[in-house]
Amino acid sequence: MKQTPESKIPAVQKITDAVSGRRTTLGLHATRVACSAAMLLPGNGRWRAAGNLYLAATTTLLQARHRYGTDGSDQVATQVQAVNGLARLAPGPQVKDALMWYLALQANMSYATSGWAKMAGTKWRDGSALPGVMRTRTYGFEPAYRLTQRYPRASKAVQHSVLAMECLFPVVYLAGGRLTRPMIASAAGFHVANAFVMGLGRFMTAFPAMHPMIAYTTAPRTLPAVAGRDDRMVKTALVLLAGGVTAAGVLATQRRARAVAGWPKSRTVTTRCGNVLTYDVGGRDHPDRPVLVFNHGLASTPEHFAWIIERLAFDLGQPVVSYARAGYGPSRRVRNAPYTLQESVDDLVDLVRRALPDDRRVVLVGHSLGAEFNRRAVAQLGDRVAGVVYLDPSHPGQLVRSDKQRKGMELFTDSTHEMTRWTKAGFGALMTRPRWVDELPYAYRDKVFSLYTDSRLWSAAAREWDVVREEFGRFEGELEPVPAPGLVVAAQLTVDVDPEQLLMYHDLVRAHQAAGRPGDVTVVERAGHDTILTNPRFARTAADRLATFVEQHCMPSAPQTAAAPEREAAGKGE
Repeated sequence: MKQTPESKIPAVQKITDAVSGRRTTLGLHATRVACSAAMLLPGNGRWRAAGNLYLAATTTLLQARHRYGTDGSDQVATQVQAVNGLARLAPGPQVKDALMWYLALQANMSYATSGWAKMAGTKWRDGSALPGVMRTRTYGFEPAYRLTQRYPRASKAVQHSVLAMECLFPVVYLAGGRLTRPMIASAAGFHVANAFVMGLGRFMTAFPAMHPMIAYTTAPRTLPAVAGRDDRMVKTALVLLAGGVTAAGVLATQRRARAVAGWPKSRTVTTRCGNVLTYDVGGRDHPDRPVLVFNHGLASTPEHFAWIIERLAFDLGQPVVSYARAGYGPSRRVRNAPYTLQESVDDLVDLVRRALPDDRRVVLVGHSLGAEFNRRAVAQLGDRVAGVVYLDPSHPGQLVRSDKQRKGMELFTDSTHEMTRWTKAGFGALMTRPRWVDELPYAYRDKVFSLYTDSRLWSAAAREWDVVREEFGRFEGELEPVPAPGLVVAAQLTVDVDPEQLLMYHDLVRAHQAAGRPGDVTVVERAGHDTILTNPRFARTAADRLATFVEQHCMPSAPQTAAAPEREAAGKGE
């Protein structure tokens, strides 16, 4: 839990550490119970402000200790307590009104944002969301699930009603307050139902705590109780919103420019499909050594190979080429025909043939889906391929053979399409910088983050994944022999979580051995599917094993026969 602190400020971390002991935590909760009980007593003295602020402060203080299990209800409760405490201490009615408007706007955003986020997915629109939730272990309720199956039309109507209530919640400010009671009653009923059906009891108390502010701000000013209400907070919020939208637009434009610019010495090549690929070269030009051609994974970038390429090119002098597939970063997809996996394979083949001399051999290095494209490209490149290196690769049968991959397929499909929609709408400006970005070499971080927040990457990933899901889902039979030496560099976390992956990795090795070429599997300890590239220690290990493979099997004098049984057994044990 300390690896993901609530604050990076050392003083704040020391405070959260000080209250994380068992006795201190229990003592704080005991005082919170006493304070909460006192807040239920009648009266409206200033002491209630202290109670509000104490509850808000202790909830925040204990957040690091109780990270798991906290949710939107805790965030709402903290805001309600803190803002109410400040309003009770406010010197004048204008400040009180501004604070109550703040909570009312937060309430509107919480409902509307949740509704439109649901609308972006297909499950709430087609009526499959509620049955899906009701049959889960975390939030499920078997009697409710059976009702959704018995009355599918009613289930769909309920889901669409929830969508309408959340998406249209801001209309509560229309009709001079006449919609206030129906909208608040609908929202409160929604929370009560969730409390009993899904077990979200805290939601039933937290969110309705904002409803009095909605009632106060929607009441017509002709009523004596709100005759002097100060509504300038609305105009202020609109001005801030306009400023935020403008700043987000400028930021998105800057990031798009950085994403499509390429590096200072980047080169381009036009493929038979008309696509324009941007690539970079590095290392020393040794004509007797094969060029390592790097092919990135799905929803990834060539810069993910930064640690490995710097190790091979700068430290070892190995000639390398890295490129972005069509649609990613600076590479452009010009072809108008529907996308196929063969298109990316043809692009790779044309890159090798047009960017390198005809007599120059290559070692194809790919991560995840990029490794599958490399495997398929060997058939066209023939003897030019001196070797193939798979970095925690995809397998064309993974959706058929692996339960874990098959179960994660639907979630990944939804996430890639949602990321595409939200980034196209400009919400990439709100994305926080992932920790793995800051694990890359410093010179690559801003570039990678710009690519990660740009819709081009997610559009390309969604386009590729839709075809991958369809083609991998009907894979049958064995892999075709690959007439080149092969090395699978697996991540330990991948094979530990899903042992079927290790079996599929050995299938890839056997495809090389079936063609009379050496093949092996090696595992990088403690590495994950992505950290095998982004973590400097894991990436260096992978790079050194890759370099050893090139020296032993891909040089002109290297043996090209299949590994001896002893070597194969050692690889399987590793």
